[in-house]
Amino acid sequence: MLKVALITPARRGSRAGNRATATRWAGLLHELGCRVRIAGSEEGAEGCRLAGQPPELVLALHATRSHAAIRACRAAFPGCPMVVVLTGTDVYRFQHSHPEAFLDSLAASDALIGLHDCLAEDLPPRFLSRLHVVHQSARPLPPQAPRPVRRWFEVLVAGHLREEKDSLRAALAMRELPSTSRLRVVQLGGAHSPEWADAARDEMARNGRYRWLGDLPRWRVRQWMARARLMVISSRMEGGANVVSEACVAGLPVLASAIPGNRGLLGDDYAGYFPVADTAALRDLLRRVEAEPAFVDRLRRQVLARAPLFRPEAEREGLARVIDACGLTP
Repeated sequence: MLKVALITPARRGSRAGNRATATRWAGLLHELGCRVRIAGSEEGAEGCRLAGQPPELVLALHATRSHAAIRACRAAFPGCPMVVVLTGTDVYRFQHSHPEAFLDSLAASDALIGLHDCLAEDLPPRFLSRLHVVHQSARPLPPQAPRPVRRWFEVLVAGHLREEKDSLRAALAMRELPSTSRLRVVQLGGAHSPEWADAARDEMARNGRYRWLGDLPRWRVRQWMARARLMVISSRMEGGANVVSEACVAGLPVLASAIPGNRGLLGDDYAGYFPVADTAALRDLLRRVEAEPAFVDRLRRQVLARAPLFRPEAEREGLARVIDACGLTP
């Protein structure tokens, strides 16, 4: 039974994407026959031991925030293959703001995992031979899930309120709509800072088309995905958001910012893109989806066509290929 340590900068109990990925991968690796320990990046090499034994494989999420743990494991377990999982802030922020830590983690790796198909566009060429793409998976919504309400055209935004997500862009696009419009935005996710919470509350006070419900458990988020008619993903940077996978599997049409992390999941020919931070362009798309059912159907067909990429079996097989590339057998 292969002993695997999964390092994540997100602490136990966190609803951050890195923690969700680590938890899901622990389950998939267990299905492959591995024994898995999830360790916080602050635990260093000792946190990666399994019942006192050294790991035989280390997967570290976030090249920059897990840099110290990556270096500690390299020193403590020199013969253990190291797989570094690249996130959006890694590639699109810290590669430029903290290049030493980012590049050192990549140099310490035996393999890299990216979560979307366009990641190679932004990696240093010398590391491309190490890159493997593993799409994050999602499970179908339950048959008894809620259905969209008729009174409103509800648009869902799901994700922590933070700068990288450009979280209030959909709310801003709801301003200045005609009074006859049925469009409403429901936003889910905790605020990354008190300033973001204040901004969301201020927006609710001035914008009757916007509701922020805060951080909800996973089952409640899935209920809202079933109830919504559309999802907006307005991020400035993404490493391959799992919420895109979930929308595709649910058949939920998406309007997405035209960034590599979204194009790498939805495909270059997807019809629902808008320029980053372009409120007017997003407003035009929102008015179009409300007015043109055929356009909504087109988006739904496109997301459903991508759904097979995001099956749990496909994600498990992707992890198995990475293990094999490291010369190991689960």
